Amino acid sequence: MKNITFIGLGNMGLPMAQNLINAGYHLNVYNRTTAKSEGLKGDFKVYENIAEACKGQDVVITMLANDETLYDACLGKNGFLEVLNEGAIHISMSTISPDASRDLFAKHKAKGQHYLTAPVFGRPTAAADAKLFICTSGEEEIKEKVKPILEIMGQAIYDFGNEPSAANVVKLTGNFMIMASMETMAEAFTLAEKQGLDREQVANFFGETVFNAPIYKNYGTLIAKKQYQPVGFKASLGFKDARLASKMALDAEMPAPLLSLVYNRLLSSLANGGANADWVEGIAGGVSKDAGI
Repeated sequence: MKNITFIGLGNMGLPMAQNLINAGYHLNVYNRTTAKSEGLKGDFKVYENIAEACKGQDVVITMLANDETLYDACLGKNGFLEVLNEGAIHISMSTISPDASRDLFAKHKAKGQHYLTAPVFGRPTAAADAKLFICTSGEEEIKEKVKPILEIMGQAIYDFGNEPSAANVVKLTGNFMIMASMETMAEAFTLAEKQGLDREQVANFFGETVFNAPIYKNYGTLIAKKQYQPVGFKASLGFKDARLASKMALDAEMPAPLLSLVYNRLLSSLANGGANADWVEGIAGGVSKDAGI
């Protein structure tokens, strides 16, 4: 499967696409802002029309911001659902709702096509280094077919069964855990700072001892240093994920007070003009602001 279209060249999509090009794949690429493709190097062709970019392709990979943007790419005026060949595969790698995956799986199936859910964990630096963790769910045969493609973009693939929405649930619950960890670290480091300690020293101690884990070390460093640039993941996207996770909890009739806390923390960031700030700033900056530092 050498014919791949990559849709969505944002902070994550661009390095993921570049790794595929580096591995010898020719890519058709599409992004609403075509100038984003200027960051790519190698064998690729830029299209200004999604349908044209996807026509006759074996695989379409989408790395788009939300359900609405994905639906527009798939089902909109120039959507690719109508032009994909029978047997073609759509790999959806962004963070979207479980409902959207179930719906798109059914729509592709009705056309004789295939849909695979494959969201990723990792910031843009991990994407550039092909160190993403990739979660998959969907048809077993399709997982095997696209495994060589996914292995180029990530360090490990974790499968969660046949239900198309399963990997979306894992991704949303994982992002909630990251948000909750950031809130915890921000409050702890800010409390230490308010008590006269060096917050970076405190963060380093915990990251090297009882909280020696990637999330606490990597995000902990950003939070301790109040290092919010460059933006790796926008607060608006973090809020979108908190909203989707909250809907899952509501649908399951599950109280989630900690989820509500980070939901409101990010909502406050958006309300105060921080939609395009990093979600680390959206959470940790909010804690610092509340503490008056």
